[in-house]
Amino acid sequence: MITRRIVLAGAAALAFTASALAQDWKNKYPELTFAVVPAENASGVTERWTPFVAYLSKELGVKVTLRIANDYAAVIEGQRAGNIHIASYGSASFARARLTGVKTDAFANDINADGSTGYYSVFFVKASSPYKNIDQLKGKNLGLVDPNSTSGNNVPRFELDKLGISDADGYFGKVVFTGSHENAMLALSQGTVEVAANQWTNDDDSTLAQMLHKGMLKNADGSPMKKDDFRIIHKSAPIINGPYAYNSDLPADLKAAIAKAFTEAPAKDKAAFDRLSDGQKKGFNPATTKDWDGTVELIKFVDALRKKKAS
Repeated sequence: MITRRIVLAGAAALAFTASALAQDWKNKYPELTFAVVPAENASGVTERWTPFVAYLSKELGVKVTLRIANDYAAVIEGQRAGNIHIASYGSASFARARLTGVKTDAFANDINADGSTGYYSVFFVKASSPYKNIDQLKGKNLGLVDPNSTSGNNVPRFELDKLGISDADGYFGKVVFTGSHENAMLALSQGTVEVAANQWTNDDDSTLAQMLHKGMLKNADGSPMKKDDFRIIHKSAPIINGPYAYNSDLPADLKAAIAKAFTEAPAKDKAAFDRLSDGQKKGFNPATTKDWDGTVELIKFVDALRKKKAS
C-alpha cells in the first residue's frame, strides 16, 4: 500500500534531485554572458539592457554579464567559441550562425505590442527629397547597416533583386555599411546617403520612432526632425522577429530556467521589461530553431547573389 509517508518521501527525493542538478550547473556556470548587438549607441544599449540582465541574474541565481558586441559577427564567433551563453540575434545573423555550424538553439523572440511577432525591412528617404521609388535612386548613395543584418542588408538585397537590381553596388553610386540601425538613419538625415534600409514594425515601433522620441535626429537649423520628415518608398514581406538563443551544449535544466525567466519577465519585473522594450513589446514568444528555416533559405539566396557577382 502506498502511504502518505512514502509519497512525501518520494516528493522530497525528487526535490532534492532537482536541487542537486541545479547546483551542478551553477557550479559549472557560475557566470553567464549575454550578448547583444547595439541598434543604438552603446550607452543607450547599456541603459536599456542592464535592468533586464539584473533580473536574469536574480532569477537564475548566477551572475549574468551583459556584453555589447561590435557587430553580429562577434556574437556568432562568441557563441561558436562558447564565450557567449545567451545571445540576442537578428534573423539573418542567427541563420548565418546555423549555416556556419554554431551550436545555438532559439528559445524565444519578441511579441510586438499588437501581438504580432514580425517586422519589415524598409527603404527610407527624406520626405523633402524627390524620390518616390527605387528606380529614381540609380547612382545615389544607399545606407545599409551590417553585412549580417536582416533588415539592414540581407532582406534589402533580396528585395532589390526582386525589383531587377541584382548588383546593388553597381546600381547605386555608393553602398555604405553604417554599423548600426541608428547610424543608417543618421546618415540619411545628414545627407550622407539618399536612401537607407532599416527595420520597421509600424509608425510607433521602429528605430526611427525611438530616435525621434529621444530627439536624436535634427534638421540643419538644429530643430528636431519629425516622423513626417521621412518617407518609406519600399516595404518587404514580413520578417520573423530575431531570436534569443542559448548554446546548444548548456545543461537542459539551465536552458529551461533561461527560457522560463524570459517568459515570466513582463510579470515578474515589469519595470525591467518596460525599460528593455521601450513600451514597444508585449512579451516573449516561445520559439524553436526551426522557426528560422525560411531565413536560412534567404541567406543562401543572398550568398548565391554574391557568388554570381564575384564570378
